[in-house]
Amino acid sequence: MDAHLRAGIAVYNAGRYHAAHDAWEDYWLDLEAGDDERFLHGLIQFTAVVHHAHTGNWSGAQGLAESAGTYLAPLPEDYRGVNLDAVRQYLARVAADPEHAERVAPPPLIHAGVAVDYEALDFESTAVAARVMAEADGYDETAVEQAIEYAREELDERGEGTFVGLLFSFVRESEKRPVVALRLAQHVARERQKDDDVSGLFD
Repeated sequence: MDAHLRAGIAVYNAGRYHAAHDAWEDYWLDLEAGDDERFLHGLIQFTAVVHHAHTGNWSGAQGLAESAGTYLAPLPEDYRGVNLDAVRQYLARVAADPEHAERVAPPPLIHAGVAVDYEALDFESTAVAARVMAEADGYDETAVEQAIEYAREELDERGEGTFVGLLFSFVRESEKRPVVALRLAQHVARERQKDDDVSGLFD
């Protein structure tokens, strides 16, 4: 769960409020009812509150603030290391007055005492964030997914490699993301061609 949690927090802290929920949603959908399900459900709705507030959808922000607050209310202040107290306070204020969100910035999400950003993500969290960025920004999702698999092979074999470096760059360097995405796709195509050439030898 930590990889999805931290990836979503980093995406949120980067101001990508709508995209942040994608890091949590697939994991959340497979959870049974319980504290973890309630926790991610509340965070997903919290990011939707912030998104609606930024687009001026006050009724949507208010309704979801009430709902998210209900999901998060029974959980401890720092559930799974996340600063839920700050989140709940913000939700309560938006539920009472949705235009509060226009006057006061939403709280950053803190995990284990740190406002997690892209630089703080390990490989698995970066892989989740890369999928989120590919979907949100219209990059080749298949190429990114394949690059993640090739990167895992590099890590297993030697602890580093071209795909590992490109994936970190894709997530961390937003201004270079279009160029890095193109390079990722090119490297994936070359690697696939190598795989096809080798497999053809034994047909």
